[in-house]
Amino acid sequence: AFCRGRIVRVPKGPLIRVVGTEVAIPCSVSDYDGPSEQNFDWEFSRDTDFVRIVSTWDSTFTSEEYQKRVGRGDIKLRRSSNDAVELVIRNIQPADQGRYKCSTPSTDATVQGNYDAEVQVKVISDGLSVSGSKARSSASLRLSEGDSFKLRCSATTTSPEHTHLHVTWQVKSGSSWRDILSLTHEGKFQPGPGYEERYRSGDIRLDTGANDTYRLSVSQASSADSGAYRCLVSEWVRGADGSWQKIQEKSVEIATVSIQRTDVVISTSNVSVTERDSLDLTCNITTDRSGIFQAEVMWYFSASPDDTLSDAQLLLSMDHDSVVSDSTLISLSHVDRNSYRLLVRDVDVEDSGYYFCEAAIWVPLHNGSWHKVVERTSAPVSVVVTALEPDYDVFLNASKTPKFSDDPTELNCRITNVQDTEANIRFTVSWYYRQRLPGDDVVPEELLASMDADWALLPGDRGRERIQNGEIILSKKSADTFSLRIQWTSESDRGDYFCVISAWSRHRNNSWVKSKDVASASVNIFWATQDYTLTVEAVKLKPFFVAGHTFEMTCKVSSKNIKTPRYSVLITAEKPLTDQSSPNGTTRIISLNQDSVVRLEDWTDQTRVDGVVLEKVQENEFRYRMYQTQISDAGLYRCVVTAWSPGGGGMWREAVNGLSNPIQIDFQTSGPVFNVSVHSDSPTIYQGEVADLLCIVTMEGMPLEPDDMSFDVSWFAVRSFALDREPVLLASLDRRGIVTQGRRNGSSELSLERISPLEFRLRVHGCEDHDFGNHYCLVTPWVRSATGVWQREPDIRAKPIFLSVKMDVLNAFKYPLLIGIGLATAIGLLSCLIGYCSSRWCCKKEVQETRRERRRLMSMEMD
Repeated sequence: AFCRGRIVRVPKGPLIRVVGTEVAIPCSVSDYDGPSEQNFDWEFSRDTDFVRIVSTWDSTFTSEEYQKRVGRGDIKLRRSSNDAVELVIRNIQPADQGRYKCSTPSTDATVQGNYDAEVQVKVISDGLSVSGSKARSSASLRLSEGDSFKLRCSATTTSPEHTHLHVTWQVKSGSSWRDILSLTHEGKFQPGPGYEERYRSGDIRLDTGANDTYRLSVSQASSADSGAYRCLVSEWVRGADGSWQKIQEKSVEIATVSIQRTDVVISTSNVSVTERDSLDLTCNITTDRSGIFQAEVMWYFSASPDDTLSDAQLLLSMDHDSVVSDSTLISLSHVDRNSYRLLVRDVDVEDSGYYFCEAAIWVPLHNGSWHKVVERTSAPVSVVVTALEPDYDVFLNASKTPKFSDDPTELNCRITNVQDTEANIRFTVSWYYRQRLPGDDVVPEELLASMDADWALLPGDRGRERIQNGEIILSKKSADTFSLRIQWTSESDRGDYFCVISAWSRHRNNSWVKSKDVASASVNIFWATQDYTLTVEAVKLKPFFVAGHTFEMTCKVSSKNIKTPRYSVLITAEKPLTDQSSPNGTTRIISLNQDSVVRLEDWTDQTRVDGVVLEKVQENEFRYRMYQTQISDAGLYRCVVTAWSPGGGGMWREAVNGLSNPIQIDFQTSGPVFNVSVHSDSPTIYQGEVADLLCIVTMEGMPLEPDDMSFDVSWFAVRSFALDREPVLLASLDRRGIVTQGRRNGSSELSLERISPLEFRLRVHGCEDHDFGNHYCLVTPWVRSATGVWQREPDIRAKPIFLSVKMDVLNAFKYPLLIGIGLATAIGLLSCLIGYCSSRWCCKKEVQETRRERRRLMSMEMD
């Protein structure tokens, strides 16, 4: 196991071979050094001395007595890989019996392992004989499909060795032989590819008989069993290593079997019949069977030629006793020995499809019973039933056309020149719309609505919602007239309209099937339109006014090409950029819709809920008033007007929008100017302490009495080092002294108070980590005018100050350290106590020692 060396291998002997056969003796080498391709020398010995036969690398290696056989190719070397060859001996003779030695020249750095190997070859006489049946009739068999046949062959061996026979029955239908069934040399039955199911069902058997005969029995023969049959016998012997080796093989052709196929065909190919006529089909069975047999016939119908029997519909059947299943309109008759006729009376359009018949041949058995030997299905025949189409024309006209938008449209679709119609014909209508585009662009039509055979309305995708709302009405005015009415026609309805009249025929089962469609010519719905125009003019009624007075302006509207318009008005204000109430600078104040309903839009000043009024003076004139104006109301005011025209169902449709010229409100004032700043004595604090923030208001210009001014103060915080987050409202104090606090998640508390007429203090009690950030205050000044009216000044925002919250490390770790030291000391003392008690009482042990004699030690000088 721990050594490595060259190993030359040949099969274990002796190798038993039959005289006259070809012998191949393999030889291989492994675990060698040097080049990958190795050379081999073969030698032969009958007694003691070896004679050189052939070599892979030395052409002069062959001895004189083997030169002729090697030159003819009767003995040669066949290389299978770089490290393996085979010695091939054709037509081996008894003189070739002996020992064969395979040698390999050394290519190794060191000599290790074996460099040659020997094998004993034993040549025995040919004792295998194979013969067929002696009966001449078995040489050629002509059978019908479904019959049975048997073939016999005999195989014996007189070999002196203990050999086994392997018998295989084969058939040749083309250029190659196929295995049918084998009895192996190990005594096992082995079916060939494709014969496994027939072997399991017992249709193919291999039986042994007297005189070493092997009989092949085939039942339920089919056309695939036609061909030449032979018996192939091989002789096997067990080698020294326990494996089986085939030593020879012989075969004999037994018979040629021809099987006539039974076909089932329908006499006609494709059939076309007219509705109400009869359909006549004949199923023919093609067979050369001369004995007694009976046929079973079944007729099937399917809508597709690819349907299987399980998917098809069984029409009629006749069993092998000539019993026909019952049917009213379908009959099945036996025309002659091999023909069966199907007759379908009064065919309908639903009878169009594919027809095919299935036939089975039954033969009698010796016990009087019947046995099915073959079953076939014909190719499907296409049958087309042509409907009796009525003849009629379709005419479409418009009884009402719109001249303006929202006018009604009515179309009438009439059936004319009706000929050759029966009482079981019914007409329905389908309405289509096609948009008309400039140029040659093709636009597909859109289905508005259709009717089924029961005159039930089926709305299309385009008209479904409007039909459900009653904007489109479809009706049947008379037996030959259908109507489409659009109650309010819009610009999107302009285009081409056409109708399709469908004729439906009643079938035998009282169902209705569409037989014909006729389309009308298209009718174009169009009216000339002009662009809507709308003009809005705003007028300021008072040329000059001061804060606290009433602002008043009117909006006059004029329009063209709008049918009976109504107007909705919206008042907007464009504030200066310093006003942050609206992000885009435009504020919607108040609106009045087309039904004269007033609505406050973005007017959120609760103290001046009734401070704005919008009213309708005339049909085209509107007036806006603002009472007790404030300085914050300065800006540009406009009227946004929308014109509405009456639409369908009493609804209003938006026509066009208009914007007025701006009216400016500008207050000339020389009042005081306010500034705001934030201050803190200690912007850096520790957790749990109180943070004081002051909001200080300063005033420049005209001085005011404290009673003539008031402030709304709001505190905000941005929880970041940079001002990149949304501000959070902390608390607010209005000018009436009411404090409002924002929602907080932590345990810290806030207090906001006024400490002087111009100073406001915010305190954060018990500061935590999340109380850090930029803090600022927003102040809204209110000033009382000479008339006693409070005026709101623009909001003023202070520059933020950053509040930093630190942690007190000593206080944070003081109590945990004291608790830890105390616990450690207590546990140490307890451990000492437990150890002392254990050593004192629990683990005490008295040891009895022998008394030793005490002697003095001698001094080292006396040693």
